Amino acid sequence: MKYNQPILAGLLCLISMNSNAVVDDLTQEIKIASVSQEADIKNNQVIFFGPVKVSQGSIKMNAEQLRVFSKDQDSGKVLVATGNPATYTQMMENGRPATASAKEIRYELASRMLVLIGDAMLEQEGSQVTGNRIKYNIDLQKLIAESTGKGNDRVVTIIQPEAYKDTPPKSVADPVKEQEQP
Repeated sequence: MKYNQPILAGLLCLISMNSNAVVDDLTQEIKIASVSQEADIKNNQVIFFGPVKVSQGSIKMNAEQLRVFSKDQDSGKVLVATGNPATYTQMMENGRPATASAKEIRYELASRMLVLIGDAMLEQEGSQVTGNRIKYNIDLQKLIAESTGKGNDRVVTIIQPEAYKDTPPKSVADPVKEQEQP
């Protein structure tokens, strides 16, 4: 696996989901809507079949399948969303969303760890990082992105200029001014 530490250090300044996330999200209930579900009560696991939609405050996840379980009694719940891709969105206090997508999204509620596996992408404020695997500790604001290291597979980071952050988010309701015809 290849790491690109200097670029990731700069990216951490841009992708800071926790510091700007809507504070109430973690105090909200988690709602899961699916086509069907199977529960293995003895092993403390539920599998939801989709499409599956998960919401917790401004946090939204969409997947083809979702598995919810506890690793052990004290570790808290783990959500593993799979899809082509599975998606994760959280609204920031500035009104802009932070988004993530991957073939598998693992969200560990107790440790606030988000792990994206397979065609992983994390984006905020127009800047993004893509790779085979992205591991992001939301509380510590630490990110590790990895490629497979094979062929041309690389971690790619796109950093928007500072002026991009000052531009208000575009609303679909904003009227588009027509250009004058000569």
